Amino acid sequence: MLTALSALAVALVTAAGGILTAVIGRRQPRRPRGAERRDDFTAVTDKLGEHIARLERDAEQDRLQAEADRARITAQDFALRYIAGWARSLVAYMRQAQLEPPPPPQPVPDEARAYMHDLSN
Repeated sequence: MLTALSALAVALVTAAGGILTAVIGRRQPRRPRGAERRDDFTAVTDKLGEHIARLERDAEQDRLQAEADRARITAQDFALRYIAGWARSLVAYMRQAQLEPPPPPQPVPDEARAYMHDLSN
């Protein structure tokens, strides 16, 4: 009988503790219902805004780099065409002087052959 009474006492104390914990847990500072969700939405929106701004900045840098690369490639193309024309005029001058120009130092690589369409004799 003593065991049953002690078990009842433990059950009552446990129930009272649970009720008290629920009441204390329910009491929060006065904030409108759903304020936490609004705060989370604002935080996520701010992070997304920062991420989008960073992506736009990166895209602008990539665009500027692409323009610089195009300008550099155009200048290199012009320089190579100038050198090819100059070499062609030297070969023509040597042939006019009845000299045979030296052979090319090495065969043209396959990777470069596609871009040398205007260098044929």
